[in-house]
Amino acid sequence: MTAPTPAAARRGRSRRAVTPLAAVCVLVAGAALTGCGSQRDSDVYTVMNSSTDESYHRWDAQAMARCGRRLGVSVEQQSVPAAQVMTKALRMASSRSLPDIVQFDASEMPTFAEAGGLTDLRTLGLRTDGVPRGIVDFGSYRGTYYGAARSVNTLALFYDKDALARAGLKVPGTWAELRATAKKLTHGRRYGLALSAGGAEDGVFQFTPFMWSNGGDERHLDGPRVVEALDFWKDLLNDGSLSRSTVGWTQADVNDQFMAGNAAMMINGPWQVETLNTDKSLHWGIARIPVPKTGERSVGPLGGAVLTVPNTGDGARERMAGRIVACLSGEKEQLTYALNSWMVPTAEKAAAVWRERVPELDALADQVATARSRTARLGAGWPGVSLALQSAFQSALTGESSKAALTRAQQRATSGN
Repeated sequence: MTAPTPAAARRGRSRRAVTPLAAVCVLVAGAALTGCGSQRDSDVYTVMNSSTDESYHRWDAQAMARCGRRLGVSVEQQSVPAAQVMTKALRMASSRSLPDIVQFDASEMPTFAEAGGLTDLRTLGLRTDGVPRGIVDFGSYRGTYYGAARSVNTLALFYDKDALARAGLKVPGTWAELRATAKKLTHGRRYGLALSAGGAEDGVFQFTPFMWSNGGDERHLDGPRVVEALDFWKDLLNDGSLSRSTVGWTQADVNDQFMAGNAAMMINGPWQVETLNTDKSLHWGIARIPVPKTGERSVGPLGGAVLTVPNTGDGARERMAGRIVACLSGEKEQLTYALNSWMVPTAEKAAAVWRERVPELDALADQVATARSRTARLGAGWPGVSLALQSAFQSALTGESSKAALTRAQQRATSGN
């Protein structure tokens, strides 16, 4: 699962099944080489996405209608639950009935790309001028640009302004400050900090800012910098600043705890903003996730979805699908979508306008500027590492040493078991 695609965003992140690459290759190869088996209306194009939430489905439908009118075609939306996008795409590939455009969670896109199921968007005329390198990488696999993102998200530190003010505390910027602040804010039923360390992608997504900002590498889970990051989580837990229940919490659970006043700070993402704003008595702020030492970069994970064009063998339809993707991911549509969903536009010009329109989330745009894709180094190998990390969190936060848990995680990731 990874960050959230629109429908997953409002609920936090959903658990995803990991589909073996070999199975993807077998199912995709036929569609990629033989073309679409079903007859299609030449003026009707289909986009499969995970916008099952009513608001996101409506926003997407409106954007598709605008782009359809601009291009002289009809663009229809087919929405399925986020966890089912990959399996649905595989079934459609096997029957040679893939839609013209598929919106994949960016962490899943490399698996379909490695199997030869996607078209290079640059060959369809899409450009990446004015898009930060990290976001281009977010939609790329092995240097080929397969997925255009309309908006992205990442994690940040949310804090209760009133709680910090009453305690006379400043917003923490380093790990030492975060630990001290969280400890001082822990009182009675309220914990200083809430985060997700659950046995799903939520926990892995939340661990990456600590791992990467500390110089850790997902290719070497047993490395000292990764161990230090997990030890920091353990320190917060042993201080009593984190609830013992954190090992079972999703990001939605974390937000619930924060809104209920059971946590003074939380690690979470912009998909929670709409819910946070329903409580007018809660005065919250947002800041970059603290770093190990002053002056270091806070490196978080990019989350979100990318629009891709399946390799169906029908060149004419693929070219029009590319034009539709270009329209949906253009600066104007990016800004509209981002303002609706509280995500950050991917184009630098659109992001600058977004900052002016929602200054309260300015720190989030700063965090996005240094964020990177989870699959940038591992590509289709990311799901195996994610599963290994999930197991390590459960072990380390319930008593085992971080070193032992992460050594086993590295062995598991390397062996594929």
